Amino acid sequence: MLRKKYMILMVLVGLATQMMGQQISKEELIFLTPEWKGERFDDGRPKVSDALLERIKSVSVEEAWAVMKNEGYRYQIAEGWKMINPDSVLVGRAVTATFMPGRPDVWKAIDDRGKAQGKRGQNTWPVDILVKGDVYVADQFGADKDGPTIGDNVGNAIFAKSGNGIVYDGALRDVEGLMEIGGFTSYYTSYDASHHNPPGDLNTMLVGINQPTRIRTVTVMPGDVVLGKMGVVTFIPAHLAEKVATVSEVVRLRDMFGHQRIKEGTYTAGQIDTRWSDEIEKDFSKWLNEHIDELPVSREQIQEILKKRTW
Repeated sequence: MLRKKYMILMVLVGLATQMMGQQISKEELIFLTPEWKGERFDDGRPKVSDALLERIKSVSVEEAWAVMKNEGYRYQIAEGWKMINPDSVLVGRAVTATFMPGRPDVWKAIDDRGKAQGKRGQNTWPVDILVKGDVYVADQFGADKDGPTIGDNVGNAIFAKSGNGIVYDGALRDVEGLMEIGGFTSYYTSYDASHHNPPGDLNTMLVGINQPTRIRTVTVMPGDVVLGKMGVVTFIPAHLAEKVATVSEVVRLRDMFGHQRIKEGTYTAGQIDTRWSDEIEKDFSKWLNEHIDELPVSREQIQEILKKRTW
């Protein structure tokens, strides 16, 4: 009886593994993101809330960098991109895809398994799992000639599912068409008019979905918060997203207060640009309460900041 139950369990595990294709298992993803204590998607990916994503849109690159550096995450910023909609901010939860140089036997094994599951075109497999608020993050190792796996058709599918753009270390095609998608704020490496066309022009193959991947010098985990602005992309570990947002809000409010008091002549730049005295701290708290409904941070967030203040 026990043997029979064991065999049934192994069959179920085998079926689950087969259905995942190139996707990491839920158990492995949870294992690799142990610091995240919040809600997760069904596949185990950390699910940073939409409200928190909205707050992170106002975070500066420097503020995010400072918090992450202090927590030991020194290599979370990727530079050197071409951009679509450079004046817009890209924010969302990472869905990762990892490509490697094409090898016929491995590509065929992966492709045959996908076809058995009713899938077509490896380049669309990660796109199929996107939801609103996601950002498609792909390591295509800078592949250029015969490498593009995203053109205007796949780009429109990505935007329809996620409402977002991409971070794509590789060549895009149909960039003019992609620019016509209003909110498709994207970071990419290069442009090439060719397209991914295996098995004849086998340049790349998909080896991982929602697995740890590398973008430039950054290790990106599924569920990381992507913050693209000022020409760079910052990848914020999900468990640090709340801290990054809160620190940014505190800095923003203190800067507003400090600038106002300097202009009024109440304090000198030297007094504001150093550790504040108890007198200035009390003045700041009073100023927060007096202007709580006029500030760019919500009343609820300000009250939470005051409750948890550590300065």
